[in-house]
Amino acid sequence: QLHLVESGGGLVQPGGSLTLSCTAEGNVFSSYYMGWYRQGPGNQRELVAYTAPGDRTNYKPSRKDRFTMSRDNAKKMVSLQIDNLVPEDTAVYYCTGAPTFATLKVGQTGYGSWGRGTQVTVSS
Repeated sequence: QLHLVESGGGLVQPGGSLTLSCTAEGNVFSSYYMGWYRQGPGNQRELVAYTAPGDRTNYKPSRKDRFTMSRDNAKKMVSLQIDNLVPEDTAVYYCTGAPTFATLKVGQTGYGSWGRGTQVTVSS
């Protein structure tokens, strides 16, 4: 299990950029799949990006090229950069980690480790 804490959310104007960070405590970080989910008002939780253990490539199921996830195993940290923000990006963004991708993609608290989330609001 990991203890995850997100930071970096806030109010951003449309067209701006934001980088979210997630720090982890625990000895299994480097062996875990790590991902970012988001949940907007009235929406289901959506997997935005994830990385596999030992793989620097970030996978984006929704093919959102405006999102870039990075991972630093030495610092036990993942980040999510969001460019050209639009109001539809308004959501709570969650960091999550799990030992398998099958667990990660469930997308529900109780499956893997979850942070409390950080609010991103895109508005002028």
